[in-house]
Amino acid sequence: MKILEYVDFTPPRNKSQYARVREAIERDDFRAADVKKLSNLTQGKFYRAKLDYADRLLFSIVRFNGEAYALMLEVIEQHAYDKSRFLRGASIDDARIPEADPAEAIQDAEPVGYLNPNRPQVHWLDKVISFDDAQQEIYLQPTPLIIVGSAGSGKTALTLEKMKQAQGDILYVTLSAYLAQSARDLYYAHGFDREGQETSFLSFREFLESIRVPHGREATWRDFSAWFSRMRQQFKGVDAHQAFEEIRGVITADAAGVLTREQYAALGARQSIFPPVERAALYELFEKYRTWLQEAGLFDLNLVAHGWQRQVQPRYDFVVIDEVQDLTPVQLALVLRMLRKPGQFLLCGDSNQIVHPNFFSWSKVKTLFWHDPELAERQLLHILQANFRNGKEVTRIANTLLKVKHRRFGSIDRESNFLVNAVNQDAGAVSLLADSEAVRRELNAQTRRSTRFAVLVLRDDDKAEARKHFDTPLIFSVHEAKGLEYDSIVLYRFVSGNRAQFAAIADGVDASDLAGDALQYARARDKNDKSLEIYKFYVNALYVALTRAIRSVYLVESDSGHPLLRLLDIAQLGAAANVTAQASSLEDWQKEARKLALQGKQEQADAIERMILKTTPVPWPVVDEPRLRETLAKVFREQAPGSKAKNQLYDYATCFNEPILAYFLAMDAGFDQARGFPAHEVVFGRRHYLSYFARNFKDILKLCDKHGVEHRTPMNQTPLMAAAAAGNLPLVEALLERGADTSAVDHLGRNALHWALATALRDDVYAKGPFGAVYQLVAPACIDLMAGERLVRIDARQSEYLMLQTMWVLFKSCFGSANSSDRGGFDAATLLGAYARIPASVMAPERAKRAFISGVLARNEVDRDYAYNRCLFQRVKTGLYQLNPALSLRRRGPGGDDEWVPVYSVLNLALVKELADPYHDQHIDGLLALAGLPPTGEPSIRRSGRR
Repeated sequence: MKILEYVDFTPPRNKSQYARVREAIERDDFRAADVKKLSNLTQGKFYRAKLDYADRLLFSIVRFNGEAYALMLEVIEQHAYDKSRFLRGASIDDARIPEADPAEAIQDAEPVGYLNPNRPQVHWLDKVISFDDAQQEIYLQPTPLIIVGSAGSGKTALTLEKMKQAQGDILYVTLSAYLAQSARDLYYAHGFDREGQETSFLSFREFLESIRVPHGREATWRDFSAWFSRMRQQFKGVDAHQAFEEIRGVITADAAGVLTREQYAALGARQSIFPPVERAALYELFEKYRTWLQEAGLFDLNLVAHGWQRQVQPRYDFVVIDEVQDLTPVQLALVLRMLRKPGQFLLCGDSNQIVHPNFFSWSKVKTLFWHDPELAERQLLHILQANFRNGKEVTRIANTLLKVKHRRFGSIDRESNFLVNAVNQDAGAVSLLADSEAVRRELNAQTRRSTRFAVLVLRDDDKAEARKHFDTPLIFSVHEAKGLEYDSIVLYRFVSGNRAQFAAIADGVDASDLAGDALQYARARDKNDKSLEIYKFYVNALYVALTRAIRSVYLVESDSGHPLLRLLDIAQLGAAANVTAQASSLEDWQKEARKLALQGKQEQADAIERMILKTTPVPWPVVDEPRLRETLAKVFREQAPGSKAKNQLYDYATCFNEPILAYFLAMDAGFDQARGFPAHEVVFGRRHYLSYFARNFKDILKLCDKHGVEHRTPMNQTPLMAAAAAGNLPLVEALLERGADTSAVDHLGRNALHWALATALRDDVYAKGPFGAVYQLVAPACIDLMAGERLVRIDARQSEYLMLQTMWVLFKSCFGSANSSDRGGFDAATLLGAYARIPASVMAPERAKRAFISGVLARNEVDRDYAYNRCLFQRVKTGLYQLNPALSLRRRGPGGDDEWVPVYSVLNLALVKELADPYHDQHIDGLLALAGLPPTGEPSIRRSGRR
């Protein structure tokens, strides 16, 4: 096999030994290199070769175009597998690793989409990344950089690899929260770490929140549309979509400020969709829009960006803006103000994918950064023309559409004049189908139960009609589809549903005008022609829709002879019988629903639940908060006869480690079994999720199919929580593969990570065994807090992250027995004792020292004068801290919208008080008051003054 090296691979000190082992691997002689396979790992397939007595070479094997390549990753010194970046804390006994068979290893190699034959060095995000020559040239360029690339050009991967070279405080920002989170996960995949970097990955809205959290909810197109429908009589003849685009992309978008009525009226012909005679009415609509926002408790991102301009100070040493075409000039200008040193930025995007309302052009972007117009004009933009995603036929049709756009409207600017080249070897297909009942029925039958097919329509309003004919839950408007990709896409009435607009796009363009493989820069001849801005949405929307398909596109159109379809030269199928799609498994649909929910596509995620998964409630009782309170009242207040309710409470006490509840069951309820709580806790506590410890977990997965992957066990755990607490790695992986939610919480605000950490803090075998690998799988990427009216994001890589998670797990124990260890707060000794049980693969040893812990507590204390103070803790007394009662956490609301919830509400401090030592009642009441939460009522337990 051939040899590749990871760009950050450092050969061992003994170069001759490395050369010998490398040559043996190259000739497939695994015996000479003593190659063994590292199995049962959570993060991919890896092999190790023996360099000498103490050191090992870690590598993986990939396959491209039928050839196998051994990829050298890192040298593991002194058998320290737990310190390996790629193995992420996996427990490995070097003496027990099985030998590897080269033929089997090659057969099992991971396929990769592209390898540059001229470069043996590759990059690694979540997988192997090989740069083509154009990408490599850009990678070596100094900043500032502007990268222009089509969908599937690899610009995000290139951007992230370029980010790794930066130093200091780094900001990655983009419009989509999902893209920001995905970029963060890619960046830190397989344990990447760069000393001297502090990187924040934020959506633009989160970026605004990091300055100050706006009041209310962001106004969406759906909000605007509903409001505009009530205003329609006052603004007859005004198109709602164009009005929305004009407000967002013109009136409020300028970096210098919101346009006055006079400034808006004086705009040139190319700067507005509307002619001067209609602008007075549009500005009146805008003024009503601003009033409506206040009345409805909504905010506009542009207006907030204007308001926040004076509040920002330079904070970042390097800024990356991804999908820059989705942001307006005022949004870009606000980000720019955060740079400590001008020029330390990287922008990337594609003007052909603009479906958000703005008047984007690369020339406007350049003038934001280079105020001298001549200097701005000379700045070089780097073009990526390779397309690694779409098949050849999809790329051909997309290129033809760009040719039509260019011929009809001229060039937006010099930088947008390029076609793309398909690197994907799959030919794929783009087909035209007649919009008939028989075709729709057949197409629906073939695609309705496949996660590989999605139906796209132009506008949100068009989805209702599509649902009449297609039973798939994967129906999206083009705005929603931005950022998605599917194997095959059905475009329903995209062109024939908007005949006039697409006919105007094709007007005056002949097939002979589309010859050639390049675009020449040419401005539209008539400066008063606003056709580009009027029709830009339609042509760009079609381009975005086409490029969502990896392999195939099917256009269902009633007007198969439409001029644009003829220009695109799309093959027409006689029937939909040629379209075949294998039905996807419930596991695939569970995973798809979770992915869409994370992307904010809650409508489609709910449709999957309703139409495909059809889960049913669990048949057993679940001890959630209402049931727990009801049972407490039965036992302690009503003193109901019998032992059933007492048994239920004792089960709860052992599962949730509630010694005070066990004490009162024994002393006040006469339940003698509770006297043995210390001995019973571990065994009884696992009784209700004992099946999660088993190696054979098919029955659990069947329960997930029947009741949903987020169903609750009798003790209100999700399956992922139970599997994490059991340390069952294969089950954890299987549940995550089905889309299990790592952020789901129980009635005490504890997620799967908290259940795993709670187990590790009382079970040394678990802590030294599966905990490190479980942690890497279930730990959320960050904690979003609001402190001092601004977003404070605690990334998993920061020292405050594990401190907060540990406090979360130990929180209710702060109010246990009123002895020297339970004092209503946390001190360095408490955290030091907990950290002693956490393995080095999870926590760096230097962070598990008293001085370091005390420093983190002190620098994040409320009112502490420290530049990076996150205001996380309130000092109870000298050396004793509690979580800041003024903190709020971001939580997903029932409707899918984010909301801020007080930290002590998420921790359910009111319920914690029910089961706490009465000695702490006054302290708990004080914390509730400081958090602005209502006081608790009469406790269910008639507590006998225990101290």
